Amino acid sequence: MWEANHVWLVFVVVLLWAGFSPVFAAVLSTLYVPLTLAALGIIARGAAFAFRKASSELWRRRLFGACFALSSVVTPFFLGAVAGGVASGRVPPGIAEGDALTSWVNPTSVLGGVLAVLACAHLAAVYLCADAAREGDAALVGAFRRRALISGAVSGAVALAGVAVLRADAPRLFDGLTHRALPLIVLSAASGVTGLALLARSRHVASRASAALAVASILWAWGAAQYPLVLVPSTTVHATASQDSVLAACLVSLAVGGVLLVPSLWWLYSLFQKGRST
Repeated sequence: MWEANHVWLVFVVVLLWAGFSPVFAAVLSTLYVPLTLAALGIIARGAAFAFRKASSELWRRRLFGACFALSSVVTPFFLGAVAGGVASGRVPPGIAEGDALTSWVNPTSVLGGVLAVLACAHLAAVYLCADAAREGDAALVGAFRRRALISGAVSGAVALAGVAVLRADAPRLFDGLTHRALPLIVLSAASGVTGLALLARSRHVASRASAALAVASILWAWGAAQYPLVLVPSTTVHATASQDSVLAACLVSLAVGGVLLVPSLWWLYSLFQKGRST
């Protein structure tokens, strides 16, 4: 399950490297500090999860549990900070042309990091509500529901406050979000509110879909607001794309891999979603 959870990470990195190598080079050479910290967080999270389960002494379990919790926070924060650096135009084309510190230590990156942590916390709580309900643990359902409602409300408040941050620190992104990508922003807000309402009514499965759509819509909004640019202010998708033969090979590889991967993941997750009696 742990390895399956990071298929998306391998997918993003390899596809960016193969399909848009100039963007890959610029992002990884400028933002190597937060990306390294995120990678270390991923490693620490997986290791702490394994060692905690294998530990018998209470103090060791608490130690590894704290490590797991800390890495679960810092990893999405640094990934969000990377997104903020790219979206605010602090990653110029070329090898290490951007500042190694200010490219990710800035208002937009901090906003992106905080929103990433809140989004992960909210999605985790929403999804675990249905799992706890399937196990028949009413107390755990109530605890996760409270966390989901609180994290969802805080996410909305931070997103609203972030409007002022983007207007001052990333005006080009702000303009795109309030014009071209505005329908997606509205969709995200509506999905988030709908998900909270469904959760309050104990519609756990439906709330999962609404919460996922709310987060996905924000990512789509970023892409729509920035398109056709991949690196602000002037580097376009067309200018950085690989040759047609490379892109065609990528598409064929994705199609073949999808035939193997999608049914496997569906089978894996469906097994985990069934009750113990089944």
